[in-house]
Order: sequence, then C-alpha cells, then structure tokens
Amino acid sequence: MKSYHLDPGHGLAGLTVQDRDEPEPGRGQVVVRMRANSIGFRDLMVLADTYPLPITPGVVPGCEGVGEVVAVGEDVSRVKPGDRVAATVFPRWLDGPFRLSVAEQLGTMVDGVLTEYAVLSEDGVVPIPEHLSYEEAATLPLAAVTAWNALTGGGAPRPGSTVLTLGSGAVSLFTLRFAKLAGARVIVTTSSAAKAERLRALGADEVIDYRERPQWWADVRALTGDVGVDRVVDPSGPLEQSLKSAALGGEVAFVGRWLAGAEGAKAIDPGLLFASGAVVRPVATGSRAHFTELNRAVDLHRVRPVIDRVFPFDEVPDAFRYVQSGGGFGKVVISHG
Repeated sequence: MKSYHLDPGHGLAGLTVQDRDEPEPGRGQVVVRMRANSIGFRDLMVLADTYPLPITPGVVPGCEGVGEVVAVGEDVSRVKPGDRVAATVFPRWLDGPFRLSVAEQLGTMVDGVLTEYAVLSEDGVVPIPEHLSYEEAATLPLAAVTAWNALTGGGAPRPGSTVLTLGSGAVSLFTLRFAKLAGARVIVTTSSAAKAERLRALGADEVIDYRERPQWWADVRALTGDVGVDRVVDPSGPLEQSLKSAALGGEVAFVGRWLAGAEGAKAIDPGLLFASGAVVRPVATGSRAHFTELNRAVDLHRVRPVIDRVFPFDEVPDAFRYVQSGGGFGKVVISHG
C-alpha cells in the first residue's frame, strides 16, 4: 500500500510517499481502506511545524478520512467489515471536556489517514450518514465537528437567536448550515461580493464585507439594534472585534490558534474583555460524541457539505499547493477512486 509521510518543518519538500505492507489489526483495532480525505490550513501548519501539538517525524499526515472497514481485531464489537466509517480527529476523546489525557491526535502525534489503509482504534471511528458519498463525508471530521462543538458546546442556539461567524472557511460554512437548522439568524463576514452571494445562497441572513468595512463589529451592532449577537464563532479573528460584536451574556467560541504577528494575535485589553460581558470558550475540534450528534443532524436534514475541489490520491502535493494559494470556497477533498 502507499502512504504519505512528513518531515515536520520542511513543508511540501518534506512530504514523501512510501510503499508498505497492508496492516493487520490488533486487539480493539480496525483496518479501514481509505476512500477519501480532506485537507485544509491545519495541514499546512503541520507540514511547517507551526502547529500547537507535537509532531512525530515520519508520521502519516492527515486527520480527516473516511472509508470502508475491511478487517477487525479481537474484541471489536462497535463495527464490522463493510461498514462505512469516519476517523475521529482525537481517537481517545470520546465525550466530556477536552483534557491532555485525550489530546493524542491523528496526523501529528500518531499516524493519520493520508494512506490507502489505516489502522484505527474501534473507539476512534463513527458511522457516516448514508446519503453522503465518501468525498462528502470526508469533509466532516475536522471542520464540521469544530463547528458543531462551537455552536452546541456552550448550549445550542435557540430559534430567533443570532449567530455571527467570521469568514467563509470550512468551519464558518458548517456553522452557517447548522445554525440555520436551529432556527438562528446568521451574520457572516467575508472578503468579496462573489463569496457574499454564495453565502446568501446557503442561507446567510446578513453578509458583511470586512475589506470594505474593516470595523465590521460596528455593522454587527447596527444589525442587532446595538444588542450584539448571542454567539460568535471566531476561526479567523481579530478577537477584539468578536468581543465588541457579542451581546452581554453571549459567547465567543474561539476556534483555532493564530500565529504570532497575525492581526488577531495582539494582546486583548482586559477592560474590553470585562466590559463585553461575553464568555470566551476555546474550541479544540470535538469529541466522538459531538461527531455522533452532528451526524444525526446531517442525516435527518440531508445536509450536503460544500466541496471546492477534488484531487486524486496521487496528487496530494498539488492539493496542498491549491490550499496554500487560498481563495477557495468549501473543502478540498482527496479521492482514492
């Protein structure tokens, strides 16, 4: 079988392909023939070794993958050969709050899923919705789970509540879809008229062009009668404007990590943090329980994710270059054919 491996800190130059024997499952493990993966900015950080978690040299990258179970080890009871499953990003985080004890992540600390066959813990996989293709399901493990946790981890939005999400990246697109399912009014920031049109087509109630309106928090306050929004899902920053956009008693779901020197990375005024009256909740993707919950919603409402481009498995480097170029709309997917 073929699998990709990385030398952290060397970018795409450190990405290599190796031929290995097909794996055998151990006790409590399953072998999944990967059918599709998706990649994003997080993977570029891993290649560059700027990701916050430690990266094992030579590790198989990729934390988002789906496929078919082809073999199971002893004592496996949750899945069987032939099941269509998705890998969970944190295979040991089953439920409850995030802890360091469950921080082992695919594609950084342990082998990920940019491979033809992956050995995974039976606890680290979930069934995928029947109506989705493998390519569509591959978009869920990271961005969709993060959006679901950001929206529901502090209490699900109620009908009539207001949600603000920043940018048109994958997390924000899933936030928009899930918040509309809950009956919320959704405001989205973006960088172009073309993206604004696509966001409205997906259900956005209001779209603010942050290039034309750099102090977009003022527009958010105006759109809400100066009350502010009940929840901000913030994957891009700046956090200062998110705090100014939030209502008293609202929440800022702080998704991701900004690099030093980025606009959103500047120090936050403690006075602003106190005066906002909002709770800032860091979000580190989500647990298996989050993934299972969102799959129920995706299945019930027949949600289909937004895919930007699909690359074949032997063109993964080209897919990374495409992600690096920016400007896409939706997930970049790797198909194994």
